[in-house]
Amino acid sequence: MTTHSPATRPTGRLITFVGGDGAGKSTVATRLHQALNDAGHEALLIGKHSTQTAAPELTAHLDRLNELVYRRDPGVAKACGDHYWLLALASWYSLQDQLLVRPALTAGTHVILDNSPHKIAARYAANPNVSNRLTEQVFAHLTDPDLVFFLDIGAREALARKGSFTSLEAGHSGEGDEDFIAYQETVLDHMREQASHGCWEWLDVAGMDRDEVFKAAAEELSGQLRLTV
Repeated sequence: MTTHSPATRPTGRLITFVGGDGAGKSTVATRLHQALNDAGHEALLIGKHSTQTAAPELTAHLDRLNELVYRRDPGVAKACGDHYWLLALASWYSLQDQLLVRPALTAGTHVILDNSPHKIAARYAANPNVSNRLTEQVFAHLTDPDLVFFLDIGAREALARKGSFTSLEAGHSGEGDEDFIAYQETVLDHMREQASHGCWEWLDVAGMDRDEVFKAAAEELSGQLRLTV
């Protein structure tokens, strides 16, 4: 691998994955991260529970926020309301961007972001009780990705892959399969709208196996960012 002095080290690239629940984002993100490192690139995978920083006190603070946002009691979550959780999520993504994403990119490390805020924005766009403008504003300062992969798959096929789902993944609309499908299709429509305006790399992964999805993502990575794996 080519080495660079701090003054000449190139800036890393931010690659994010967007898609509905069950689209296979974590699977392809993990595999692409491993492939980049195996090919001699410096790459970091950042997901929903990534909290490790260079400073123990910052790691502890980030972990406490992660616990608040993602390891919360379901009863508490419902009582706090939609606006509270939007702002709590915005705080989480702000700290993750400030403490993990930006330092890695500055150091020349490529970042694979598994848990993209675009998915959160799509969920809130499907919520009539929260202003779309507010949702856009609280995420507007985050680092812009160099490449966004949108893994598009219908909610019914996604559910067949998942096998089960949480109340959150059904939008707290019910416990039946059709509740999950209806909510996920609404969220997917908002993702598709974002994709059409955001120049995302749109991958229709319906009917594709894991190897096919990885191959398609790797080819786009090479073609658009010149990162060969």
